[in-house]
Amino acid sequence: MKHQHKYDANGKQLCCTLEEKINHKTDKRTGCCTTHNEPENHSDDDGHDHDHSTEGKSTFQLFLPAIISFALLLIAIGFDSYFPQSWFTGWVRIAWYGVAYVPVGFPVIKEAFESIRNGEIFSEFLLMVIATIGAFAIGEYPEGVAVMLFYAVGEVFQTLAVQRAKSNIKLLLDQRPDTATVIKDGNTIDKKASEITIGEIIQLKPGEKLALDGKLLSDNASLNTSALTGESKPDTKQKGETVLAGMINLNTVVQVEVTTAYSDSKLSKILEMVQDATAKKAPTELFIRKFAKIYTPIVVFLAIAICVLPMLFVDNYVFREWLYRALVFLVISCPCALVISIPLGYFGGIGSASKNGILFKGSTFLDIMASIQVVVMDKTGTLTKGVFKVQKVVAVDIPEADLVKYTSALETKSTHPVGTAIIEYAKGAEKNVNVTDVEEIAGHGLKGKVDGKEILAGNVKLMKKFNISYDAEIDNTPFTIIVIAINQKYAGYFLIADEIKEDAKQAIESLHKINVKTVMLSGDKQAVVDAVAKELNIDQAYGDLLPENKVEKVEELKSQNLKIAFVGDGVNDAPVVALADAGIAMGGLGSDATIETADIVIQNDQPYKIFTAINIGKKTKQIVYQNIGLAFAVKAIVLVLGAGGLATMWEAVFADVGVALLAILNAVRIQRMKF
Repeated sequence: MKHQHKYDANGKQLCCTLEEKINHKTDKRTGCCTTHNEPENHSDDDGHDHDHSTEGKSTFQLFLPAIISFALLLIAIGFDSYFPQSWFTGWVRIAWYGVAYVPVGFPVIKEAFESIRNGEIFSEFLLMVIATIGAFAIGEYPEGVAVMLFYAVGEVFQTLAVQRAKSNIKLLLDQRPDTATVIKDGNTIDKKASEITIGEIIQLKPGEKLALDGKLLSDNASLNTSALTGESKPDTKQKGETVLAGMINLNTVVQVEVTTAYSDSKLSKILEMVQDATAKKAPTELFIRKFAKIYTPIVVFLAIAICVLPMLFVDNYVFREWLYRALVFLVISCPCALVISIPLGYFGGIGSASKNGILFKGSTFLDIMASIQVVVMDKTGTLTKGVFKVQKVVAVDIPEADLVKYTSALETKSTHPVGTAIIEYAKGAEKNVNVTDVEEIAGHGLKGKVDGKEILAGNVKLMKKFNISYDAEIDNTPFTIIVIAINQKYAGYFLIADEIKEDAKQAIESLHKINVKTVMLSGDKQAVVDAVAKELNIDQAYGDLLPENKVEKVEELKSQNLKIAFVGDGVNDAPVVALADAGIAMGGLGSDATIETADIVIQNDQPYKIFTAINIGKKTKQIVYQNIGLAFAVKAIVLVLGAGGLATMWEAVFADVGVALLAILNAVRIQRMKF
């Protein structure tokens, strides 16, 4: 098999597109694109090989070889049962069963040779080939065909299940149009989305999907964001606001200025993350994969032992009888129920989560979320909306207008939501003001010079740090307070209120119902934190925390051997996110960095999705363990019966294919569950 790599004009090897990744058009060693001179069978990371030429075939086409084989088998069994002395004897009978065997047996024989050629001698395909050809060798033709037939049927169901699991991710690709309508010199032209450059203007008609991220030029637009958040609730955007690829225009024709290249759009990053997640295996998957590679050769040697060793101990040893027992043992031992149903369960969990607007960076985090005991949350932007409004301004020994002007001018150098609220309140008062020497003091606030005056703007800790006395009554105010000092003298404060998210209380209640403890950490003052914690019934709440204090609190919890998830913005709380067992970023639409830093991204800012993520993790793990238990229990029973001569090939078929089908059906359940 020869790979033809793709190169650019400079001879550099090109890595593949997301579509090529999903369709397995990648070089295993480099992860880059390949084209194929001939069909190739790839080996999946779970150790279970599949012929990817089946992809794109209809269900009938997939079942056709099995249907042909089944029809020929039924005819043969009919002649054996009702016309034993007819022409259907000798070589005619053998040839007929051979023809019935070929449609389902040839693909498996081919896979077995491919595996051996690739250095993987002991595969499940080899087990099936040995068992069925062995059955032919001892004259058990119907059973030999039946074993391969039911194995092939199981493989088809497995293929359909995998395709269904992948469909959730492939459907996301449909949310990213290949073309867009560009306005150029007053005319509209259709252009490939990948060729549109930053700064070009796109026209979006009602019902159309946006192909690239951009800035809204029209006065307003109503958009469906379900491709990004899993929620179909319309989102109204105003002129100048950011709109993202995958959003669907619901009303009038709008114009958007492109701000991001096609490959760098938010949706592209999300798609890449979900696809990459399927390649990151959970410990259970990795164990089963290693287990199968050790288990299969052991099974082959045990089968040989079952066939040969009894001649040393059994007086009336009959080779044909013990060979049959060994063949039954081989069929029962096939590990396919484990090596496909377990990855399929995790794949389904990731797909189900993505439909709900929750992005897992790997199946290992499904396992972690299933065992979370404590959820530690930031306050602003996680439990509250992070949309601040100035409620009151108190100026001391200075005109209020000057206090607003100086503070808002300084806050233009900050990206904090509180600063945005003050700038919005100032209504342009900060313009034409000279701001220099700005310094952000982590966990405290800002220091800088405004029109030559030294301005301090931050929390009360900032005042204490610079030994500036202030009105002590504001310490007990259950609102966010920004205290201002001018030239080392207290000058007043801004009283700012945030709003708790609608589903925050439901989220906390749901977490408590599954015995998950809730903790809130915030840099805001304790009075504000306590008020929010009381309203939401949070177990523990700590305020007045610097970033290093948050780390200390999480380390304290981890020292109690508790599994911890931390929920924040994924950027400012990076040290805590790294320390927690699972780092969860709220609002993947707001920041590229959240997608990069967190283990799990909740795209629509809803706290209730924390509970949903845990629930999906628990259900996935439950299904995986059910499949492991079912496979081992049934196989162990039938293995003992087979070795003892009490089980036939038919019981072996159920133990192998039957259990595999049950495990697959169980695994796909998670894709149908409502969370």
